[in-house]
Amino acid sequence: MMRSAEITRNTAETQIQLSLNLDEQGTIDIDSGIGYLDHMLTLFAKHGRFGLTVKAKGDLYVDSHHTTEDIGIVLGQAFREALGDKVGIERYGCQFVPMDEALTRVVVDLSGRSYLVFDAELTAPKLGTMETEVVEDFWQGFADQVQANVHIANLYGRNTHHKIESIFKAAGRAMRQAVTINPEIKGINSTKGSL
Repeated sequence: MMRSAEITRNTAETQIQLSLNLDEQGTIDIDSGIGYLDHMLTLFAKHGRFGLTVKAKGDLYVDSHHTTEDIGIVLGQAFREALGDKVGIERYGCQFVPMDEALTRVVVDLSGRSYLVFDAELTAPKLGTMETEVVEDFWQGFADQVQANVHIANLYGRNTHHKIESIFKAAGRAMRQAVTINPEIKGINSTKGSL
């Protein structure tokens, strides 16, 4: 059975349509109106081997915050829906990804409990039209909605673009690891019997 989800979110600030396929990379087509975010989401999907389409319109005349955060929220909702009862999934993912001089570690636990640790010093205030401080807001929205522990640590680096790129690549790879079904896991990967 294909694990996929389609989510639509319409508010006074943003209108978002997102589709996610965990088991077939297929199409990656991102149009958020924010070029740098499109680039990062494309990298996330490519390195996670996910099929992902995002069509978003937001109040970008204000800034990039609402659109970026709301896409994180919707992406988290899509993962939660696509994962269903989480039977047989690895549950945990841990990946280190370098991008030139930058190195980032991302660790996730699809535990059903939301918690974000975000440790990254992003010194350039803006990349293209995207304020870099909203990167943390994206991942907070994602962690809250996917209901997972998400620990992001940029260990070192100089270039803010490289730091953020390594975050999104590592997150995609960690999520791939966590959502993978392992036939050796019987039922839910928790002594509680649910995630």
